[in-house]
Amino acid sequence: MNNKPLLILVNLGTPEAPTPAALRSYLKEFLSDRRVVSLPAWLWQPLLRGIILPFRAPKSAAAYRAIWQKEGSPLMQYSRALVNKLSEALAGHASVRLAMRYGQPGLKEILEENPADEVVILPLYPQYSSTTTASVLDACCQWAKRRLNLPNLHFIRDYHQHPRYIQALADSIRQAWEKQRGELLLFSFHGIPERLDAGGDPYAKQCRETARRVARELGLENHQWQILFQSRFGREAWLKPYASETLRALAEEGVASVDVICPGFAVDCLETLEEMAVENRDLFLQAGGKHYQYIPCLNDSAAQVALMQALFEDHVSRQAR
Repeated sequence: MNNKPLLILVNLGTPEAPTPAALRSYLKEFLSDRRVVSLPAWLWQPLLRGIILPFRAPKSAAAYRAIWQKEGSPLMQYSRALVNKLSEALAGHASVRLAMRYGQPGLKEILEENPADEVVILPLYPQYSSTTTASVLDACCQWAKRRLNLPNLHFIRDYHQHPRYIQALADSIRQAWEKQRGELLLFSFHGIPERLDAGGDPYAKQCRETARRVARELGLENHQWQILFQSRFGREAWLKPYASETLRALAEEGVASVDVICPGFAVDCLETLEEMAVENRDLFLQAGGKHYQYIPCLNDSAAQVALMQALFEDHVSRQAR
């Protein structure tokens, strides 16, 4: 094994191409995770394979084509760029690799191909959720079950209130405000079912804490900012307020301009570039709004690289005590 620690940044994943076939393969793996959809397999799998995938894959492929870059999906490109820059920042201190929870490069393959005495797993989810962060840990445990010689395996659970994260978000908002500032700042987070929140998942609480700290850093009053939850799936109740309904209502109530940031996403992806920057922008403007500014994710910015470096070094420092 390698004596240099291995740091693995884990993102959700992305299809290999913006085609129905690629989306069908990706969504099948993603939506078969019991952390994502907890219905019994005997009930869910026939619905997934017979109804959902045939209809959703072509629709999702069209959405991906709208944001696809020459080099591939934005999520993959920004994640790779972040890992490359972090590798330079941590040169001599750690080997840095990228893995995806679904799709490629797979977490299992990265662990197999990069043996090390110390492995640090850093999911690129600032706020912990059983649907995302816990699923990464599940995958690590599945890999570990088949190993005879295990490394010291460390897991960074979340960083929703880390000072560098809060500062980086606040600075990105200030930078956007240098061009134009809307009447209301909206923090849009990916939603989860309400039953998970009621059952003890801390995600919603952490989302609200992130937004509260950023608003405080910016010196905002309560009426100057609001939290939204986006990307609903299925018919059950999810965390509220819903992004699409709230944006329409704000425009109808006379709010002319809004700034929108998605702090739960480390890098831009389908849910930010298509859903929030295009689809919900159009909805807001069609309902009477005048200006809608989407503020990009931290992506591979210097502030994001410094944050990832600090998370790793903080963790190593705690382990050394």
